[in-house]
Amino acid sequence: MLAWVFEAASACPQLDHVLIATDSDEVAELCTRHSWPFQMTSPDLPSGTDRLHAVAQLLDAAIYVNIQGDEPLLKPQHLTALLAPFANPDVDVSTLKVLCTPENIANPNAVKVVTAADGRALYFSRATIPYDRDGTNPPYWKHIGLYAYRKAALNVFPTLPHRTLEQTERLEQLRFLENGLSLYVAPTHFDTVGVDTEADLQKVEALLLNR
Repeated sequence: MLAWVFEAASACPQLDHVLIATDSDEVAELCTRHSWPFQMTSPDLPSGTDRLHAVAQLLDAAIYVNIQGDEPLLKPQHLTALLAPFANPDVDVSTLKVLCTPENIANPNAVKVVTAADGRALYFSRATIPYDRDGTNPPYWKHIGLYAYRKAALNVFPTLPHRTLEQTERLEQLRFLENGLSLYVAPTHFDTVGVDTEADLQKVEALLLNR
């Protein structure tokens, strides 16, 4: 699974360097076997963003991209869309959205996002947002958990307080919104499946075999 992610990331022309950050000896051994660059990080880091922050203290860059290793359906097009908002100097952090399928509109595991007209994130929620009071059937957008950060935003992340909304929804990206950072959401036509369960793995395997 990691191979699919690494190959897709490596195929993105906008990325100068792809590095696997891990606290797992098993993953490190796999990287060594395939000659993939990797960096060991502390097992005490609480999130992927904190892991990326640790790597950023060792490697200098203007923008850092956080790609989870459990996203084997990653495409280079995802990363192109993810980096596009940084043409706007006001963007601190970017992420992605895709049109939500009907079965996921009420699914709390499919996080929904609403944005301003310019793409700035207004809110992320496990609830169905926006609420369709008058039955107008608005489009619903599902959040895809890929992120890119300017270095200044990534450096400040560990210092940001955990506020009520993040703790209530259990959504890390709300920390940026609650603390006033500018998070922009780019659309993509390509959905992904994060592999969190055995059922997810079976679904992804079937999709990859049919490519």
